[in-house]
Amino acid sequence: MPYLSTMQRSSGVVGEVPVRKAVADDLPYLVDLYWHLTSTDPAVGLDDAVRIFETFHRYPDSAVLVAEAGGVLVSSCALIVVPNLTRSGAPYALIENVVTHADHRKRGHARRVLDAAVDAAWAAGCYKAMLMTGSTNPGTHAFYLATGFEQSKTGYQKRRIPVREE
Repeated sequence: MPYLSTMQRSSGVVGEVPVRKAVADDLPYLVDLYWHLTSTDPAVGLDDAVRIFETFHRYPDSAVLVAEAGGVLVSSCALIVVPNLTRSGAPYALIENVVTHADHRKRGHARRVLDAAVDAAWAAGCYKAMLMTGSTNPGTHAFYLATGFEQSKTGYQKRRIPVREE
C-alpha cells in the first residue's frame, strides 16, 4: 500500500504529491534521480541496482520512498528500520539518501517524502528516526529543522569513500 503524505497549500505547492514505496520498475528512474545527490559518483548499473534493491527489501519495514509528480520521480529517501535490544526492543529508523531532482526543488516534495518516512517508522514501532547530512549548506540544515528534526546528537563516522563535494 503506498504512503501518502498530505501537506496543505504552502511554499508554492498546490495539491498533493503521492509518496509511495519504490518498486523494481522504478530503478532506472531512481538511479537517474540519485545523480542529483551524487553527480560525481559513477551511477550504479541496473543489474547491481536490482540486486541491491532485492537485498534492501529483506529488512522488514524498510523501504525506498519516492515522490512522483506528473509521472516523474522527483524526490526520494531510504528508510531503514533497525532492530534494537534497548528501549524495550523498540527499533529505530535511519533515513538516508534524501534527494530531490534539481528542477523540482522548493516545492515540498522532500518534505512529503520525509513525512512519509517518519510516519512509516512510527507505524513500525520505532522509538526514534534519525538522519545525518554531510551538507554544510545552511539552507539544508534549516530544511531539516523545519521538517521537525532536531540537531540534538553529535555524529561521527569513518569513511572508506571520500566525502562528496557540494
